[in-house]
Amino acid sequence: MSEDNSDIAALSFEDALRALEEIVRKLEGGEVPLDSSIALYERGEALRRHCQARLDAAQLKIEQIIAGADGLAAGTRPFDPEAGR
Repeated sequence: MSEDNSDIAALSFEDALRALEEIVRKLEGGEVPLDSSIALYERGEALRRHCQARLDAAQLKIEQIIAGADGLAAGTRPFDPEAGR
C-alpha cells in the first residue's frame, strides 16, 4: 500500500470513518496479501485514532453547554481544551 498516513489529519470525521470502514471490509474479506494487510491495519489504526480525537473534541465542546436551573441549556461558555484535561 503506497499511501502514507499524513493525509489523515485533513479528513473530516465522516470521511475518516468511511475510509476505516472500507479497510475493515478489505481485511475481513481475507483476499489481501499479508504485507498489504499489515499496511491496511496500520492505516486503519491511524484513522481510528483520528476519529477518536475528533469525537473527544466534540464531547468536550458539548460539555461546555451551561445548563440552567430547569436543566435546559441556558447558554454556552467558550471551549477551553486545557480545562478538559
